[in-house]
Amino acid sequence: MAISLQKGQQISLAKEAGPSLGKVRMGLGWDAIKKKGFLGFGGGQVAVDLDANALLFDAGGNLVDAVWFRQLQSKDGSIRHSGDNRTGAGDGDDETIEVDLARLPANVVTVIFSVNNYTGQDFSQIENAYCRLVNLQGEKEIARYNLSAQGGHSAMILASLKRQGNDWTMTAIGATSRGRTYNDNLPDMRPFL
Repeated sequence: MAISLQKGQQISLAKEAGPSLGKVRMGLGWDAIKKKGFLGFGGGQVAVDLDANALLFDAGGNLVDAVWFRQLQSKDGSIRHSGDNRTGAGDGDDETIEVDLARLPANVVTVIFSVNNYTGQDFSQIENAYCRLVNLQGEKEIARYNLSAQGGHSAMILASLKRQGNDWTMTAIGATSRGRTYNDNLPDMRPFL
């Protein structure tokens, strides 16, 4: 059974997923904003373009690489993005990022997952938003983070994976930020490196 992560909670991925953990997928899902019509008429939906990001940092806190909608794979190929979903339509994960932990370069000690709202609506308007981590061997959900944060922010720093010897730990961050792309959020990520 998956752990429902709370802000700041830390889990050992090896303990939760077992020794077979080698590849993980971060899934991001959300629904379009439902517009209310006048007297029940004229309603509809407003597309929301959330973007999942995986940012790789070295021990000095330097950005080594970034996987996002404009770069769908890391330079070494260890991380792959599913592609940009601009509406949130459909069930399940709308964007995914797969990470091959064993193939990550040795100088990468932290991977931070974040999400930006490219279309600019704040998160208080977005329904059913979540982030989850899945062990690709057996498709077992390890952890889930509910992104139902209310407020006037357009970006969130979701979670970090940190290398500790041969193990990786995940920390739910849940910090709010602003901006349409991860570049806008780098200063807000510094405390979590």
